[in-house]
Amino acid sequence: MTDRRPLLRSLFDAAVAAAHPDVVLAQHLPDPPPGRVICLAAGKGAAAMAAAAERHYLDARVLDPSRLHGIATTRHGHGVPTRRIKVIEAGHPTPDEAGLRAAAETLQLAHDAQADDLLLVLLSGGGSANWIAPVAGISFIQKQQLTRALLRSGAPIGEINTVRKHLSRIKGGRLARAGRRASAIVTLAISDVPHDDPSAIASGPTVPDPTTLADARAIVAKYQLAIDEAVRRALDDPDNESCKAGDPAFARARFALIARPRASLDAAVSLARQAGYEVVDLGADLEGEAREVAADHARLALAARAQHRRVAIVSGGELTVTVRGNGRGGPNQEYALALAGLLKDTGGISALAGDTDGADGGAGSAADPAGAIIDQGTFATMAALGLDPRAFLDNNDATAFLAATGDLLQTGPTLTNVNDVRVILVDES
Repeated sequence: MTDRRPLLRSLFDAAVAAAHPDVVLAQHLPDPPPGRVICLAAGKGAAAMAAAAERHYLDARVLDPSRLHGIATTRHGHGVPTRRIKVIEAGHPTPDEAGLRAAAETLQLAHDAQADDLLLVLLSGGGSANWIAPVAGISFIQKQQLTRALLRSGAPIGEINTVRKHLSRIKGGRLARAGRRASAIVTLAISDVPHDDPSAIASGPTVPDPTTLADARAIVAKYQLAIDEAVRRALDDPDNESCKAGDPAFARARFALIARPRASLDAAVSLARQAGYEVVDLGADLEGEAREVAADHARLALAARAQHRRVAIVSGGELTVTVRGNGRGGPNQEYALALAGLLKDTGGISALAGDTDGADGGAGSAADPAGAIIDQGTFATMAALGLDPRAFLDNNDATAFLAATGDLLQTGPTLTNVNDVRVILVDES
């Protein structure tokens, strides 16, 4: 059988390239103001976005360097060299003290903006964890513990961010409130959330928030989260309600999406068609438990195989994992592991599942895998080693399984983030 791994990797790389800051940012950057350009960036693409903004203003627009400064907070290992904008690497998915300091400095820069300054906010996925600024009465440790509980609960990102926004001094429109003296607040965002909801990207620091304290309390109850009494009090405190539409903070604020998961998925779809595959496009906004979505997709692949169709089943979105074991992994690895168990007796099928930021779950290291690629080689190796996919699934230990079969997808930081890309290739023989 033809090795489809190079093609699968090409499809993934095309999706990532379509959303890189070097490609998508410059054409959206506003004209410089009479005063300063204060750049406040957060997320896995923050440093790359800041560097692209520097090239635009300092080189293309020849702006006096003294009029450009700011801070970009990104995940550990995702920093790049910059000239005027300070880069801080911070924790993700669990926030750390570097993110605490970076958020405090970011809020101070926003407060310091004057009437002739532009507040340029550059957001990408991961900003919610990178900017950590607990409300009064909540400690940093308590916020960390709550984040871990939310990540293990299986809650989708929208629900996780609803809780985060109501326990933060920077999320849920509060950064816009801090910078309201600026002549303008322009937010340019790379979307990493299903349906591209601006209030969910990095927890919406510069846009109105439609969610409420009551919503946050309902999510805590829904997932039966054991929370500290101080957190419970904070979620009952009306002063912690997020900023709503009509708040004066948004009078001079503008928001634009510069990269979307749909556009990245389209790049992969186009390449798959060029390779001669009929494309089954399941959309860019899939959510759900990784192993359950894998079961649905395996059924589609097996049906196409039975019909002797040459098909590429393509999907995006952000899947979740309800953690019940003590293994390591992420939603893309768990999806791939579940597929391996379901497809192991069928030839002619290969698949890739990867997070476009280059890290799928993991412990926050830049060396974490992006996901996995599986094919007939995977099935042969797991049989030879006597590996039982179900046992690894039960322990949420996809990384160990895929490391043993040699199928982890290792990309390193991609410096962008437009959610996951999943492709199953079904060949006729």
